[in-house]
Amino acid sequence: MAEIKTICVFCGSSPGRSGKFIDDAKAFGTLLGKEKIHLVFGGGGVGLMGTVARAARDSGSEVTGIIPRFLVNRERPEAAHSTNTIVTEDMHERKHKMFEMADAFVALPGGIGTLEELIEQLTWIQLGQHQKPLLILNTEGFWNPLLKLLENFRDMGFVGQHAIDNLLVADKVEDILPTLTNAAKPVSLWALREDQAVSENM
Repeated sequence: MAEIKTICVFCGSSPGRSGKFIDDAKAFGTLLGKEKIHLVFGGGGVGLMGTVARAARDSGSEVTGIIPRFLVNRERPEAAHSTNTIVTEDMHERKHKMFEMADAFVALPGGIGTLEELIEQLTWIQLGQHQKPLLILNTEGFWNPLLKLLENFRDMGFVGQHAIDNLLVADKVEDILPTLTNAAKPVSLWALREDQAVSENM
């Protein structure tokens, strides 16, 4: 198994309407700190982003916030108390740096931005660009509509079951790290592309 030292978290810059969203974000940040796992996140000090970052930092994690310049005033990165803050010129640079630094990705509840980041990584896995584990924390069934949509894609013939299986699901915070660890495999991009080429020729 590959060791997971850094996890990139995608989540909302708002707290959401359920207190369980905040509770799970705090619990996950605390867990990262206890396990001394480096947190990479969107850099904001508000909403679930700020909650998970502060909890991780307070519990002993190194925390790196990556935020585009135009969001600095809106999302108050200083309130997250990150160990390191990286200011990028745009969203594309932000997402690229997040990808480079992460060994795995976890999506908590969030909005359109969170969904876009999640789907981009799922697409890259499907296209054989990486095999870093990607997981959603399904707090109070938040991601159920997305899972249903993916099943519809499969049933309508646009994706295979393997595309759905690439998205790991945890219903409880304590299940996140074991699920990611079990899924992590030290496979090279060369091997992934070889496998993809074989599949395309079948």
